[in-house]
Amino acid sequence: MGSAVRAAFSLLLLSFCSGAILGRSDTQECVHYNYSPSSSSSLSSSSGLESRGNLSKVVTCSGEKDKRLHCFATWKNVSGVIQVVKQGCWLDDVNCYDRDECVERKDSPDVFFCCCEGSLCNNKFFYGPDSNLPQIQTTNKPVQPKTPVLTALMYSLLPIMALITIILFSFWMYRHHKLAYPPVLVPTQDPGPLPPSPILGQKPLQLLEIKARGRFGCVWKAQLLTEYVAVKIFSIQDKQSWQNEYDMLNVNGMRHENLLQFIGAEKRGNHLDMELWLVTAYHEKGSLTDYLKANVLSWSELCLIAQSMSRGLAYLHEDIPGHKDGHKPAIAHRDFKSKNVLLKSDLTACIADFGLALCFEAGKSAGDTHGQVGTRRYMAPEVLEGAINFQRDSFLRIDMYALGLVLWELASRCKAADGPVDEYMLPFEEEVGQHPSLEDMQEVVVHKKLRPTLRECWQKHSGLVVLCETIEECWDHEAEARLSAGCVEERIVQMQRQSSITAPEEIVTVVTMVTNVDYPPKESSL
Repeated sequence: MGSAVRAAFSLLLLSFCSGAILGRSDTQECVHYNYSPSSSSSLSSSSGLESRGNLSKVVTCSGEKDKRLHCFATWKNVSGVIQVVKQGCWLDDVNCYDRDECVERKDSPDVFFCCCEGSLCNNKFFYGPDSNLPQIQTTNKPVQPKTPVLTALMYSLLPIMALITIILFSFWMYRHHKLAYPPVLVPTQDPGPLPPSPILGQKPLQLLEIKARGRFGCVWKAQLLTEYVAVKIFSIQDKQSWQNEYDMLNVNGMRHENLLQFIGAEKRGNHLDMELWLVTAYHEKGSLTDYLKANVLSWSELCLIAQSMSRGLAYLHEDIPGHKDGHKPAIAHRDFKSKNVLLKSDLTACIADFGLALCFEAGKSAGDTHGQVGTRRYMAPEVLEGAINFQRDSFLRIDMYALGLVLWELASRCKAADGPVDEYMLPFEEEVGQHPSLEDMQEVVVHKKLRPTLRECWQKHSGLVVLCETIEECWDHEAEARLSAGCVEERIVQMQRQSSITAPEEIVTVVTMVTNVDYPPKESSL
């Protein structure tokens, strides 16, 4: 680690916490630090921070007035030595609210992470996995062996240890040159490596900032030469999820404008410290959930997002024997939700996160798969009941139920209707809150057969009338009665065309026209 880390900590220890703030101001100061392995030049005791490659400084964070500002820190414990990875500004995150100290609560993570509120609150960071125990402040000093017997033994075996050290160092240099940098493509199976990626190749990849944290790891914004990419990092314990998503992204015919573009895969580190990376296209607008929290939609924007989203799901569900890349099988997403729909710069949607996806190849069964997976809030009634028919069409209809909920989210943030637009809420948030249990969802969806409210004012807009009918036919309690994704796409095209030729004041005419339009049949094509 050397003097670079010590110099960084000298700045951190000179700073002091300015106290917790509510996070609703426009600016906030945070300690900023970005560790770079290549910056390993030693420093004399008189050298300043300006001579270091890993520059630690104070930055001013800014954001929207309705968003909270936080600071964060990430670090590693390498044989008792604290290695700071990154410090800086953090996005609006409920996990950071009203925290005046930066404390990691998880038990023995590979990479420690904490966030807090308040200017320079990340100048000190702690590890306290058990709230009953005192917090342990991090330090960059290695633990020194104090046992005299151990010291004497080391000196007596010094020649042998020196020889072993030279051999191990030589082997490490060989492995570091071969595996660590430039990156090497990770094996899909343990026996053999992946074929070389024509896109990733030997290009350097630099992580810039964490954009999201999920069930299987975190997503970073990164730079690949001159373009930004997204890097989803899995720990070795989540290898199966990484493997499944990698396999899905490499299925024949998975390159589509409304599916997240796959770039390559890598591994970093060895053995238990290994990280598994998936590199995909990066979209600055982020997920549909985040966009709806901060923005309301016009009617044309709603139609654009809904149409491109349903087109992507229809393509994912479709079995295409004659595809130019080979037979493209039908795929069920199994975790479809607004968080897994990303928005491109032109507001078209692309579907992401295929860690739970299921591929249906001709002549093969679904295999030994668990039916009750996904996000509870978006689970269809048959999933909540545990009464799934393990056939292809059953899994595709589960996706269609979730699509109905996402379409409702779009409608709830659309300003086209003659009425107020409420703050963004997740489906069923009004009924079960933000963290429902499986029993909560079973009570609301299965037993009471409730669905999110379709507001009365939506019935005054010709397009929203059709959208509400489509939503209801997507989340129908009977799975066989649900629409297919292709049918939803056609409905959205027709409702957009219908609303564009109907004057807003012709409300009576609108109802008549909507009733008589020949929409795609309700019968599912699944």
